[in-house]
Amino acid sequence: MAESIDLNRVSFIVMREMRSPIIALIVVYAISILVMVSIPGPVIEGKTHNMSIFHALYFMTYTATTTGFGEIPYEFNNAQRFWAMACLYVSVITWFYAIGSIVRLFQNPFFVRALEERQFTKAVKRISGPFFIVCGFGDTGSLLARGLSDHGFPAVIIDDNEERIKTLKLRDYRVAMSGFCADASVPKHLLEAGVQHPNCKAVVAITNCEETNLKIAALARLLNPGIGIIAMSKVEVFEETLATLGGEVHVVDPFKTFAKVLGSALKHPEYTGLSQWLAKEPGATLNKFCAPPMGHWIICGYGRMGHEVNRVLTLHGIDTTVIDPHEATGSESPAQYIVGRTTAKTLVKARVDQAVGILAGTDDDGHNLGILLNARNLNPGLFSLVRQNRHENRLAFAAANIDLIMQPTMVTSRRILFLLIAPLLKPFFAYLVADEPDRQQELLAVIQRLNDKIGVRQPHLQTIFINENSSHAALKYLADGNSLRLGHLIRHPDDLTKQLPIVVLIIKSGDTLIPLPSDDYQLKSGDQLLLCGTQSAVRLLNATLNNEYTLAFVQSGQILPRGYVMQWFARRQIFTIQN
Repeated sequence: MAESIDLNRVSFIVMREMRSPIIALIVVYAISILVMVSIPGPVIEGKTHNMSIFHALYFMTYTATTTGFGEIPYEFNNAQRFWAMACLYVSVITWFYAIGSIVRLFQNPFFVRALEERQFTKAVKRISGPFFIVCGFGDTGSLLARGLSDHGFPAVIIDDNEERIKTLKLRDYRVAMSGFCADASVPKHLLEAGVQHPNCKAVVAITNCEETNLKIAALARLLNPGIGIIAMSKVEVFEETLATLGGEVHVVDPFKTFAKVLGSALKHPEYTGLSQWLAKEPGATLNKFCAPPMGHWIICGYGRMGHEVNRVLTLHGIDTTVIDPHEATGSESPAQYIVGRTTAKTLVKARVDQAVGILAGTDDDGHNLGILLNARNLNPGLFSLVRQNRHENRLAFAAANIDLIMQPTMVTSRRILFLLIAPLLKPFFAYLVADEPDRQQELLAVIQRLNDKIGVRQPHLQTIFINENSSHAALKYLADGNSLRLGHLIRHPDDLTKQLPIVVLIIKSGDTLIPLPSDDYQLKSGDQLLLCGTQSAVRLLNATLNNEYTLAFVQSGQILPRGYVMQWFARRQIFTIQN
């Protein structure tokens, strides 16, 4: 429906702008041809030869291009030449008028807008594989688009800032990223972006306006009740409303998300290294992780981040002192609260000499870096946790040698990326950091296994479905009554004594979650696997799952005959043996 509306808009604007010049050209050419035909032509051998309609049209056509092929079919007489001169002058003026109208048409902002809208809609319809709609292309949207591109997933991006959409077209993405400058909270634009497209898997609302994100989520649910929705929200009221939309809805709050990561890092420091490594954070390795110390902490800035970090630290029995210019409000006010700006005086009052860590969590990057420098002058050994609000300040923060940086846009984009490409990662992390006696050893074992399999190479997360669309050869193999062992599946097709550098992290079979499955696990139709490996190894595994000959070889070691002749010969051999 959106495409027909766009086509009608384009057609209407073209007809409105070009109606007068087209009519003028038709009238001028019609009169010129009719008069040219009616003028008596030259007398040859006593017979007058008038010009035919075809020759008159031909003459007017080539003179319009200033080519000048001459007088046809015979030399003109003076009357014909006089009329030809009049036609030339009038047609040139008419063509100037028509060309000017065409130029004005392409300068018409409504026409340009309608044309771009139509091209955008057609580009979305051409997407053949799964894709996502991203509403908002600020820092978070830009980082998310880069992550989706690295994993081979296209996205349709809508943003109301024209400059951001222009920068989108200059990015070197691995897959197509269609963008359009529009208000994503308008239902028409969501339809144009493909919200009802069968390949659209989720709508991501990450604009800078909480109300807009809520409206986009509600419209997406109404337009496509089965689509997944991910919305960024930092306000409790909006989060509660989003949670009641029904269906698959994920609300991402960067401060709550980071607070959970910090809480896990306090109990399992290796968890942060694993999380950063899986997210491909620059410089992250499995053997490098931060361990927030236990002791007295100073929290500078008691906004959303300060609240969440203070709550997590308090739950872990850590003593905190908060410094903020505003009076504390609410029932969760900390016991040690200093009203004022963070200066050397207030830091001394907050016992910075006895502190083991400091959080600079205001919404101003310059202020946060200033707090860090002041605190280090008073206590050089402090563990530093600093909030980075703007992505373009990353060079300054990198130079500050900070132990742990919290960038809301990075936290949000990483969380959404994991939800889109690896939804099973959340229950897998929850399993690893659960309060169980043996989980610390399992976490260390997973890290060691990933180190052995992948090492210093970049990890690649992928979710694989045992179904007709993703693994048709495996599904056929199971349908024939064969067993599909996980350990055999990830064997290298060139050398069955080796396995691909892949670790299967968790399997979802029906409603059952199986973390860290053994090699003896028997795969079933409908299973969902989350694996981590190198990109080349994941490609080989996908090829195996969709090639019946390779799949049979890695499972049984037997090479199936290919081609009609070899298959006939194999059947004949089996028949001979049986008899």
